[in-house]
Amino acid sequence: MQVAEYGLRQAVVLAAGRGTRMKSLTEDCPKPMLPLAGRPMLAHQLDRFSEAGIGRVCFVIGYKGHMVREYFDAHAPPGIEVHYAVQEKADGTGSAALLARDFAGDQPFLLTFGDNLVDADVYRTLFKIAPDADLVLTLKTVDDPYRGGAVYVSGNRVVRIVEKPPKGESSTNFISAGVYVFGSGFFKRLEDLEPSYRGEYEITDAIQAAVTGGETVLAHEITGFWRDVGRPEDLAPASAYVEQA
Repeated sequence: MQVAEYGLRQAVVLAAGRGTRMKSLTEDCPKPMLPLAGRPMLAHQLDRFSEAGIGRVCFVIGYKGHMVREYFDAHAPPGIEVHYAVQEKADGTGSAALLARDFAGDQPFLLTFGDNLVDADVYRTLFKIAPDADLVLTLKTVDDPYRGGAVYVSGNRVVRIVEKPPKGESSTNFISAGVYVFGSGFFKRLEDLEPSYRGEYEITDAIQAAVTGGETVLAHEITGFWRDVGRPEDLAPASAYVEQA
C-alpha cells in the first residue's frame, strides 16, 4: 500500500444503521448521534481523527441521516472536511463501504464504524503498518468472538476471518475491532461480494476474499481503550472515557 508514515489523511465512517440493540434510545436518533458527555458519539470520534492528522471524512449515513448532516453543518469540525454518502437500503457493511469509492479515489483510507471509540494512537499505529500490507485490521481479545468477526492469525498475518460464527465454536479469541486501513483496490473486493447467509453484503467476506487471493492482510491488536458502543450499558463507560480523555 503506497502510503507514507502518518501520510494517510482520509477516513470513512459507516453510520447508516439505527442500532436496534439500543432499543428505544434510537427511535428518534441514529445510534452514532447518541450523546456521550453532552456531545454526539460521532463528534468525539472526529476529535480523535483530528489528533491523528485525518483531514477528510466521509460519513455513510442512512437511518435519520439528516440529523448527522444538520449537526455537523452547525458544528463544523475544525480542520476536517466532511462528506456524505447515503445508503438507501440497509443491506450490509460491504455495500455501505462501497458507497465511499468516489470519496476515497485511488488513495488508501481508514474505515471504521460510527459507534466505535478508540484512542488516536490506534489510528497512528495503523498508518505505520499500512505500507507493508494490502490491508490492515484491528483485533481485540474476547472470551468468544461470536458477536462479530472471528479472526485467525499466524504471527501478525490474518489467515481467516468468519462473520458471527456460532457461539462456542471458534478456536480463536480474537474479534475484529472494527478499525481498518484499506487500499483503493479493496473496492473491487466489495464490488464482487455476494450476499451472506444473513442476506447482507459483509466487509468480513471481502477481507476473507483478500486473504484467499494471497493479499497481505495484517492485524494489530488494540491493547488500550476500545469500545463498541452497541448496547445501552455501553453508554456510561464510553461517556466516562471521553470525559477523561
